[in-house]
Amino acid sequence: MKRKKLSRSKVVKKLDSIFSKYIRQRNAINGVAECFTCGKKDDWKKLQCGHFQSRRFYSTRWDETNCQVQCAGCNVFRYGEQFKFSVHLDQEYGEKTSKRLEVKAKEILKISLPELEDMIKKYEELVKELN
Repeated sequence: MKRKKLSRSKVVKKLDSIFSKYIRQRNAINGVAECFTCGKKDDWKKLQCGHFQSRRFYSTRWDETNCQVQCAGCNVFRYGEQFKFSVHLDQEYGEKTSKRLEVKAKEILKISLPELEDMIKKYEELVKELN
């Protein structure tokens, strides 16, 4: 029996899901992660994958530096706390990291379906290693 090919939007959604899981788990200690912008600690499952540069930019959508753990307060209600996010990015990853991501976000990037599927496999493996 041949498996039905997923539509591009479903593949993107699947990648978003596993990538979010990876981002929220990668720095968790005993299942507890910390909001990148306010420091609130909570179970990684209750936190979100916040994006410094919007998810609408495919060139940074799955960038591991651009994406950090955030609480719903910062990510949703305070619109991602972009200023604090940029300050923390530069502290954590080096000066001008936020500027580099800003420039990278504007680059047009076409990602093929097989590339998206490879990324899904990569993050499924990384999540498996974390567990």
